[in-house]
Amino acid sequence: MARPGQGLSRPRVRAEPEVQDTPAEVDAAFRTLRRVAVTYFIVFLAVVAAFPVLTMTLDWWTESRLLGDLSPAFLAAAVGLYVVFAVIGVAAATLSSSVEQRMLGGTGAEGPEQDPTDPDADPFGYGPEGWEDFGSVADEPPGRL
Repeated sequence: MARPGQGLSRPRVRAEPEVQDTPAEVDAAFRTLRRVAVTYFIVFLAVVAAFPVLTMTLDWWTESRLLGDLSPAFLAAAVGLYVVFAVIGVAAATLSSSVEQRMLGGTGAEGPEQDPTDPDADPFGYGPEGWEDFGSVADEPPGRL
């Protein structure tokens, strides 16, 4: 009688190395993302503040008619603001994601592409050229080991 699990091979699972970001990297990413958020908030405030300014300074902004009986101010508030806010939101989210992806979670320089099924592949992607900086035990003079 066969034992359970006998004859079945376990699949080789190659775990990705855990990436540890240094506090300095996290702090730099936080400052950059805060700068992005503040910049887009200022753009948002400028767009919102433009409406009262335009209403007080330009008569045609509220008195002229574009589509039927709708003024440019009404059309901008009813349609234009939603488009502008969607563009601001997508731009901020895209920029924040790319900044976070580039600044956190890795070394920033991707290694060479390797075959993930190759059992002899270097899991960190550095290859043999990364090892010459470490030297060898044979390089040390005798007695200094």
